[in-house]
Amino acid sequence: MVSKSQQKQILQLKQKKYRQKFGLFVAEGTKVVEELLASNWKCSSLFSQKDHFHPQAVPVDLKTMKQITHFKTPSPFLGVFEIPESTIVPPSPITLAVDGVGDPGNLGTILRLCDWFGVDELICSAETVDCFNPKVVQASMGSIARVSCRYETSLASCLTALEKPIFGADGAGKSLYQTQLPKAATYVFGSESHGLSEAVNELLVAKIAIPNLRSGQGAESLNVATATAIFLSEIFRGVQSFKGDD
Repeated sequence: MVSKSQQKQILQLKQKKYRQKFGLFVAEGTKVVEELLASNWKCSSLFSQKDHFHPQAVPVDLKTMKQITHFKTPSPFLGVFEIPESTIVPPSPITLAVDGVGDPGNLGTILRLCDWFGVDELICSAETVDCFNPKVVQASMGSIARVSCRYETSLASCLTALEKPIFGADGAGKSLYQTQLPKAATYVFGSESHGLSEAVNELLVAKIAIPNLRSGQGAESLNVATATAIFLSEIFRGVQSFKGDD
């Protein structure tokens, strides 16, 4: 059973101001909830349409799940988790940052890509969508438990302090396939509609583009998550792991 106060709070957690107020966020979906439970993130409440899912799970029916879900189609499982405290991530040769990425699905996919390629931290501008947005959490497929999102009021100042060359993804830049990508560098991705901010653009040692190989009229642009995947594949091509490299 879900009490009226629980239902009210769960629905409030759709909004960032309430996630910050209560220090909680909602995760839905079998894979996501299982990943977060396995990561030992603190679960405040757990609801399941299936029996014997988890000792903490409260059994609910489909009608109840429809009343508390953040999506059009409810999942069999919904968990309310505590937002973990920020942790210090050890420095890594490769730093990834996003500047003003507003689409939750894109940010969630980028987190999943970071997880796949072993990138432990994603640095985000203050204008980037909240990583605990329910759509981000769902799109990350549990990778949010392993990739830390660090939000910075001044992304430019943060990236400058890393003291590494900064490269920006930009459609007007030099071809990715004709650029030697350093083993120690920062790579920044902006939103499709606005690109990188002026402050970050001023820091770039180079702009790099994924060339459009179709002559004539073709796709206008690449989805930022797709572009990130292509960049990461090139950055780590032929390298088993950058961690521990000199």
